[in-house]
Amino acid sequence: MCAEKIQRIIQAVILGLVMGLAGMGMLKTAFLLQFAMMVMLLIAGFTGFCPGLAILKKIFPACKCEENK
Repeated sequence: MCAEKIQRIIQAVILGLVMGLAGMGMLKTAFLLQFAMMVMLLIAGFTGFCPGLAILKKIFPACKCEENK
């Protein structure tokens, strides 16, 4: 499995966790987690640098489409 796919799986798990926390009434925790994820996605969108992906690429190989660039 490659780093980009693992990153998307982690994002899906975090979104599921946020939904679960909100459903249990832990709105402050859900809001903070969602806000942190939004900040990270905005940084990645505007700068092209994703800190989480940079860490994952040190552990796992990049996807084949990423290696061709």
